[in-house]
Amino acid sequence: MNKTVCELFAGVGGFRVGLEKADPSWETVWANQWEPSRKRQDAFDCYCAHFGKKDIYSNEDISTVDKDLIPDHTLLVGGFPCQDYSVARTGAKGIEGKKGVLWWQIRDTLIAKHPPFVLLENVDRLLKSPASQRGRDFGIILASFWDLGYNVEWRVVNAADYGFVQRRRRTFIFAYRNDLKYSQRMDNHTPDAIVNTEGFFAKAFPIKPCHNISKGTLETQNLLEISHNFKFPFETAGYMSNGQIVTAKAEPDYHGHQKTLQDIMDHNVDEKYYLDEATLEKFKYLKGAKRIERTSKNGHKYTFSEGPIAFPDFIDRPARTMLTSEGTTNRSTHVVQDLDTGRLRLLTPNETNKIQGFPEHWTATGMSERFQYFCMGNALVTDCITRMGEVLGPIIDSED
Repeated sequence: MNKTVCELFAGVGGFRVGLEKADPSWETVWANQWEPSRKRQDAFDCYCAHFGKKDIYSNEDISTVDKDLIPDHTLLVGGFPCQDYSVARTGAKGIEGKKGVLWWQIRDTLIAKHPPFVLLENVDRLLKSPASQRGRDFGIILASFWDLGYNVEWRVVNAADYGFVQRRRRTFIFAYRNDLKYSQRMDNHTPDAIVNTEGFFAKAFPIKPCHNISKGTLETQNLLEISHNFKFPFETAGYMSNGQIVTAKAEPDYHGHQKTLQDIMDHNVDEKYYLDEATLEKFKYLKGAKRIERTSKNGHKYTFSEGPIAFPDFIDRPARTMLTSEGTTNRSTHVVQDLDTGRLRLLTPNETNKIQGFPEHWTATGMSERFQYFCMGNALVTDCITRMGEVLGPIIDSED
């Protein structure tokens, strides 16, 4: 079985960078990246600047793509947002998800191409959403995979827990067809063993033994019923096969080197990244503790409060989670003490590239610095993908 990849919502190529660091023999046979409501397609242009501008790279709305025309592939990958996955009845045609929700484009690709393996990334709150029906959205995803003949593992991973330079929690989903040799091997293990020691994520991101494992069932593949009625307390690790769910709260078991923010900081930084006195005062206020009296629209008075954020950021620790607003004057932006001058400044775009595990100056392909920060706030930690690629490669090789 060849190591071929289809990359949906490719951004600037995070999955591809991570997989190719694990094994250069991975071959991307099709990729799609499209920014709605933007005339400039900077992320796609960055992707093509590094990987070449080829007909197999699509810069169009994925909902307009005929999924049957996507080339066959061994692995489908994509980072997709946490949206409203609820479905509604559409008469004789059955059910329909909300327009613009990207999960349904993934599902359509699975139906059309039925790839052996799937690796997806989402925010950590996916497992608990929506607040009014905890676990419904992830239940819809699991039921979709079950209906299409896949088993599924998931894990919430904080990249810093495994030595990387950012505290970034993300949900990763690994699905595999139940007719594979790998599936047969997994059937020889108990679900508890798959979560703890034998599964895909247990190999890529070892955890301490989970003893309090919860169990449940989807009971149906009917997405409308799941949408209306399903609730389940999904934890940070789990496994689903034939509708049967096991899940547990995972505790990392890592004893290797810990990278810190200062490990990736640049030297001889341009003056424009340093903060003047007025901007420093704004940051001091934004990052400080607050108690503010506010009035809601209906006239109710309440106290808004928030605790302090370290100012400046500790550079002997991993970075905090980067957001798309990185580099602007706001509470979440990193402010660091420069290694050469001791003055306070913003992170450079190049430093944000390195925090996400991209090669240096990856996003310096013609896009504005503001959009470089935005892209890195949206990106995944490529080093996590590399760890998963190192586990997945031998699994694929063993299918031959």
